[in-house]
Amino acid sequence: MTLTKEKSCGALVYRVKERRIQLLIIKHRMGGHWSFPKGHVENQETEVETALREVKEETGLSIRLLEGFREQVSYFPRPGVSKDVVYFLGFASDSHTKMQEEEISALRWVDLSQCHKFLTYANDKLLLGRAKQHLKKHGCLDAAKKGLPPPPDAHPQQ
Repeated sequence: MTLTKEKSCGALVYRVKERRIQLLIIKHRMGGHWSFPKGHVENQETEVETALREVKEETGLSIRLLEGFREQVSYFPRPGVSKDVVYFLGFASDSHTKMQEEEISALRWVDLSQCHKFLTYANDKLLLGRAKQHLKKHGCLDAAKKGLPPPPDAHPQQ
């Protein structure tokens, strides 16, 4: 049997609210699992372009990606298919969402410390741990506790 390869890109989207960092998680219509926004690479898109487009399509949010965070998860969604998903970490300065109802059945902002309780898959929980480390390393956790937005040097110019 031939193995088909698929590639998607997405982002762990966060905001600062009431001196806490919250992540946006989505419940997928197909499968009913809680995860992060993501979708297939189209045409000649870069990974970053795909992630930004998919987050916008699925959640209505425009985000700024945190520099230096790129994590890949690989799994087999069905027999004969290998899928790689590249995730970035993105800041949403405006947290007003608009759900893509064809693919998403629910959106929820969850405190960073509670997010692991909602995620369905172990891969996503590992990804969450890496994101927490990255946010801490870049001073985003300290900034949030002080009621400040993320440090501007944590984000590239987009």
